[in-house]
Amino acid sequence: QVQLVESGGGLVQAGGSLRLSCTASGSIFRADGMGWYRQAPGKQRELVAVVTSGGTTTYADSVKGRFTISRDIAKNTVYLQMNSLKAEDTAVYYCYLRRYESPAPRNYWGQGTQVTVSS
Repeated sequence: QVQLVESGGGLVQAGGSLRLSCTASGSIFRADGMGWYRQAPGKQRELVAVVTSGGTTTYADSVKGRFTISRDIAKNTVYLQMNSLKAEDTAVYYCYLRRYESPAPRNYWGQGTQVTVSS
């Protein structure tokens, strides 16, 4: 019903930048938010950044000032611009979309894209 296609992951040196993108297709009406989570080895999946349908953004404390989430509504795409990357940013990054489906919202997930930051 909803498909999320990610791109932009890769290997980068500490201090460098990457931009992740995620394009949604399918039954995306009633979507009320999109964003990014990440999961590092041995750790739980954690919220990185989200943007609601109203444009409100939220960031994890660990990425504030370095990462920026943005949307291109016409392209059904969300981006994550990652600057000043650190080794601890190394993780699999997952795009998600939240869509209202009675009786409760449902989350859809991308396949994940690996981001590796070398020191």
